[in-house]
Amino acid sequence: AAAQPEELPLPSEKPQHEKHQTESPASEAPLVRSVLGQLRVSSVTPNSVQLQWSVPEGSFDSFMLQYRDAQGQPQALPIDGGSHSVTVPGLSPSRRYRFHLYGLRGRKKIDHVSTEVLTGTEEQEDLPLPSEEQKQEKLQTESLASDAPPVQAVLGELRVSSVSPNSVQLQWSVPEGSFDSFMLQYRDAQGQPQALPVDGGSHSVTVPGLSPSRRYRFHLYGLRGRKKIDHVSTEVLTEEPEELPLPTEEPQHEKAQTEAPATEATPARAVLEELRVSSITPSSVGLQWTVPKGSFDSFMLQYRDAQGQPQALPIDGGSRSVMVP
Repeated sequence: AAAQPEELPLPSEKPQHEKHQTESPASEAPLVRSVLGQLRVSSVTPNSVQLQWSVPEGSFDSFMLQYRDAQGQPQALPIDGGSHSVTVPGLSPSRRYRFHLYGLRGRKKIDHVSTEVLTGTEEQEDLPLPSEEQKQEKLQTESLASDAPPVQAVLGELRVSSVSPNSVQLQWSVPEGSFDSFMLQYRDAQGQPQALPVDGGSHSVTVPGLSPSRRYRFHLYGLRGRKKIDHVSTEVLTEEPEELPLPTEEPQHEKAQTEAPATEATPARAVLEELRVSSITPSSVGLQWTVPKGSFDSFMLQYRDAQGQPQALPIDGGSRSVMVP
């Protein structure tokens, strides 16, 4: 049976009181006590929020972020235990959200922290760059940076590392200096501005929810605090819609066929291990896999959405897990 959406268990008042209660069972086993640090907002746009936290003591197998969307429906976002930040997309402008972060061991909630965030107004977000002024703005941002040479930071070229009908993966470098964070801006298929905050330590981002056979222009900003220091852009044409090639029957037979050509080039043979479900909520699934032999340049996850439309999600070759929202 399909999982029922889970009710958010926390009343908005007295989150600190609950924290004390959840910590007390852990104190019975002091060697495995785990504590969540404060849940902080690292960036906010009209449509998304980036949250960060620390684990000052112990460790967790995974995290779960819970909140209610603009329609009041409970949402749950599972997060890998090694992550200490998450971006929550698909929010509404000028709206107050309350986020609850749980630290889990197995399926047991060990500790909990909360925070409230007010998303930005739509006026805060304008995609300022017509293509003809792109180079002029870059010159202006570079000249500002040159006024303070000890802290100059420069963005390298914005490159497309993979593209599918519904998503694009972008990469960039920082050949000089560093940034506190990045902001990727673009217009969706309806012409509405979208902004995706990216952690300052990341040099790649996957943009989901795009439309097939459509040209998008992406603008990446390097930020110090809230100030835009440098900017690069690129254009990407998403691929045509693709039919999912795998029939539901006899997947093992097809796998044997796909492995056969690889055996002709034995030095480069690479093998995928079982695809496992690591977490599941009413609106998302976490998947994991291993590569026991060889290596792959990249991965592609394909599935059909609730409307039966094929979806394709490109994944970096170094990854062994993906969250499907």
